[in-house]
Formats: sequence, structure tokens, C-alpha cells
Amino acid sequence: MAEAAAPARLADPDVEARLARLDELLEGLEPVPGPATETVRLLTEVYGEALARVLDHADGQLAERLADDELLGHLMVLHDIHPEPAERRAARAVERLRPAVQERGGDVEWAGVEGQVGRVRMTSGGGCGSGCGDGASQVTDAVREAVLAVAPELTAVEPLPTTPAPAFVPLTTLTHRGAR
Repeated sequence: MAEAAAPARLADPDVEARLARLDELLEGLEPVPGPATETVRLLTEVYGEALARVLDHADGQLAERLADDELLGHLMVLHDIHPEPAERRAARAVERLRPAVQERGGDVEWAGVEGQVGRVRMTSGGGCGSGCGDGASQVTDAVREAVLAVAPELTAVEPLPTTPAPAFVPLTTLTHRGAR
């Protein structure tokens, strides 16, 4: 007997496109109460329960591998069953963004959580030339969006205030007394 071929898996860009379309369709359903809205709610609850049961049967290593999958991780966050704490998920999201921020001449680093607010240390670089405009705010927005996508338990993501670097004072001006 011939073995059935495994069903083809969707590539991440295809999943992202379907999720974007699903968001559009769900937004259209929100103002319309009725069987369609209840069907979506019930289906979501049942699928969330099924995913939770899979996690119940998974050992620590498998649960970690499942959580590392972008789509499964988002589903676990959606159903409030992600095995990692929000702070660790947020720190990883910042680390994934860090190379792109460094490419723009800046840097970003996870600084922790204060209450329900995620904190990041950010520096902006001067290497973007003319026309950067609000490049720093774009980076801040991208960091905020990435963190809140993986840790919606947080209410906000804010950069820590930056302290200017101390002014350089040549040592000779401290040790040299004026001629008398």
C-alpha cells in the first residue's frame, strides 16, 4: 500500500498573508453580532484548548521548540498559554531587532519591565545622512510593535531616558596651573 504524502506546509510569508487577511475579515465581523461571530469565538476557544492540551503533553524541550515557532508562539500568546514569561519573550524580540537597528547606526537593548511597561535602552546613530527625519521614532515604533506582538500582557514599551555622555575634559587642564 502506498504511503500518503505529507500535506504541504505553508511558508511563513504565506502564513503572514493569511493572518493579515483573517484580521481584515474579523474586523468586519466585530460590529455584526450573530452566528458567524459566535462560530469564530467558539472555534477559537476549542482550538486554544487543543493547543493547551498539546503543551500539557509536551516535555520542556518540546514546549520550548513549539514556542520558538513564530506561528505557534503567536497562537500561544493569543490563548494566554505561552510557556515563557512575557519579559523573556520581549527581550528576545528586541535581540532579533538589534542587528537592523545597528545597521542604521543605533542600538537597542532590553532593560526590563517596570510594572506593566517594557523598557529599552536606545541610542540613535548619526550615520544615516540627510533625510533621516524621524528615523529614531520609526525605530522606537518598530521596537514597540515587535515587543507588544510577543508580549501583549505589557501595556506599553518605552525607551529609558538617555543621559548625555560626560563632556571630555583634557587631563592637562586639571593638573596644569596657570603661569605666575
